[in-house]
Amino acid sequence: MAGSTSRDVVGRGLAVLGRAIREQPRIFTVAVAGSVLFGSMVIASAYVVGAVVGDVVVPSIERGSVAAGTLALAAVALFGISVLRVVGIFGRRLGAGYMQYRLQAAYRRRVTRRYLELPLAWHHRNSTGTLLSNANSDVEAAWYPIAPLPFAVGTLVMLVGAVASLFVTDWALALVGLAVFPALFVLNVVYSRRMAPRQARAQRLRAEVSGIAHESFDGALVVKTMGREAQETSRFAGRAGELRDSLISVGRLRGVFDPMLETLPSLGTLAVLVVGTFRLRQGAIGVADLVSVAFLFTVLAFPVRAIGWVLAELPRSVAGWDRLRRVLDATGEMPYGDRELDPADPAPATLTFRDVSFAYEPAEAHLPGAEVLGEVSFTVPAGKTVALVGPTGAGKSTIASLAVRLVDPRSGTVTLDGVDVRELTSASLARTAALVAQVPFIFDDTVRANIALDRPGVSDDDVWAALRLAEADGFVAALPDGLDTMVGERGTSLSGGQRQRLTLARALAGRPRLLVLDDATSAVDPRVEAAILAGLRSADRSGGAPASILVVAYRRATIALADEVIYVEQGRVVARGSHTELLATVPGYADLVTAYEQAEVERVQEQPYDPEADPLHSGLEIEVDR
Repeated sequence: MAGSTSRDVVGRGLAVLGRAIREQPRIFTVAVAGSVLFGSMVIASAYVVGAVVGDVVVPSIERGSVAAGTLALAAVALFGISVLRVVGIFGRRLGAGYMQYRLQAAYRRRVTRRYLELPLAWHHRNSTGTLLSNANSDVEAAWYPIAPLPFAVGTLVMLVGAVASLFVTDWALALVGLAVFPALFVLNVVYSRRMAPRQARAQRLRAEVSGIAHESFDGALVVKTMGREAQETSRFAGRAGELRDSLISVGRLRGVFDPMLETLPSLGTLAVLVVGTFRLRQGAIGVADLVSVAFLFTVLAFPVRAIGWVLAELPRSVAGWDRLRRVLDATGEMPYGDRELDPADPAPATLTFRDVSFAYEPAEAHLPGAEVLGEVSFTVPAGKTVALVGPTGAGKSTIASLAVRLVDPRSGTVTLDGVDVRELTSASLARTAALVAQVPFIFDDTVRANIALDRPGVSDDDVWAALRLAEADGFVAALPDGLDTMVGERGTSLSGGQRQRLTLARALAGRPRLLVLDDATSAVDPRVEAAILAGLRSADRSGGAPASILVVAYRRATIALADEVIYVEQGRVVARGSHTELLATVPGYADLVTAYEQAEVERVQEQPYDPEADPLHSGLEIEVDR
């Protein structure tokens, strides 16, 4: 791939720039107009300077005096050209900067939207660090050449004008220009092709370093408690060292080519002086012509470098664009339908699984995925609570994800009130069903913001009602600033049980008609969990409680509150019925629940009493901390 990239990097890079121009044509036109104005004034300034030297300075030296009017006219001409050059620079830089940042913002949004459209299976195959790198450094790299692009386009126009003016002045000097400018372009092409694989590798290593850092920070608790600091530091240092070496390789190549790119225009100026002096002695040109051409080559040295800047950044742009396209062209999105469930309907929803099978996509796309669920069928009747019980790996969390359409089944249907969830709009699905996942996620914001999530119509009264149902109003009221308390990144200032109750309150605040609890109260004391589930069962809809509940459970007390229990093993429904019936008729179920209960008893016996977990003393721990 590196060899291919090095061969066609210029063409592919120009194609990326062409896409940018098509997306922002007006801004690009403004920037190029400013650049062309600047280039035209550069050529004009060369000939004005030549005319001033040849027609004003030299005659004045010969006469020993200078006419005031001639001097004033020369000053006005130079000042006018300088003003127009400033206007050109302003238009060029403003347009180029606006275009670059506008493209970066647009593609960050596109990448983020694509992340939201792609299924969880795709996200499982891509590390968080890589996704962050795609949305940040890869977007910046793809559009980095936009900043010098208008300058380079204006410079090309300026070079055409300069060569034309050279031919008008003298054919010998024109040949010098024709030798220097193509040589400069060829050198830039060679440079870009050699730089391409180095830039591609650097972009890949940036993503890998970002991924390792994110993983280490995200798993800081495990790293600290397991004493893995040295190993994680070594792992990060190794990949960071590779990135350092890759960037040094890029710098070394630049160190070789940059002086060459800087030297060529200067050599052109020297050649013009040599050839021009010879032509001056022959009488083919005048002093004004020689000064104009020499000055032109001098001032062209910097603008011509703009072409080099664009070509030098093309490998980095292509590498970033390739990584962006991998996201934007990824398949597997789950388009929503156009059907709506009645938003004013207060009745609890009915969830139905009919012959649902599912398999996660493997890491290797060409390999078949292992089946996780097979022909699963059950119903959560309106207003009822159904407990989903099974050993680890039985597919309970997958069922929970299917219920709220985080993933789609391979076959079969999942319906809400008889409508296939794939036919519903995203808004209707979000209003109807809510999932509280195993691992609670808390934003680095206030308690209010974490629960309300800027949803329209969610007032403080709704927030407090949700907190009461989640048995969280006690500890929130005892926080220093109540609902305005900042809870820290991922809720670091809260206990595990408090975080779970806040995420439950977040789901309840939206008043969903179906609530899916995926082991969402595992960190909560059993007495608090029982109080929460009992409150959800008995609360009316005006309080915001869903009347239909699917709960992934393992505690006997939780399971006993359910109207029906569904027992799953190896992705299939083995039995269903009441807790008492399954205990008596299904040995696997009885063994599992008994094992869970014994483990819970041992855990409680080993841990000291936690006043925060007691619903009668939910604010005591905070008072003690104070």
